[in-house]
Amino acid sequence: MQDISTTQLRRRRKQLLRKIPPLDTVLRGSLIERYKRCGKPNCKCATGQGHGPKYYLSISRTGARPAMDYVPQDTQPQVAEYLANYREIRDRLDQLCAINQELLRRRERF
Repeated sequence: MQDISTTQLRRRRKQLLRKIPPLDTVLRGSLIERYKRCGKPNCKCATGQGHGPKYYLSISRTGARPAMDYVPQDTQPQVAEYLANYREIRDRLDQLCAINQELLRRRERF
């Protein structure tokens, strides 16, 4: 970033801020797809892939086991979108921090 002008850094920061998804559309975690077997010996799942897909939201917490919540089929697209929004925000925050760090290094006003 050292070869980018201060004006360009500030402009890039404004662009990043404008593109942040709404914070009420954010969800942290992972979407897990599972296929389950029902246990009936004559069911197609006994020799095939299983029933599904069934979706689960997995959220890891420090010092605790991951929490798993069932995600109904009809809400899976929205959950996937909210998870993508979280990853996008996290990426943009990293970029914003790098810009602010560079401005600080240059002793420029934030």
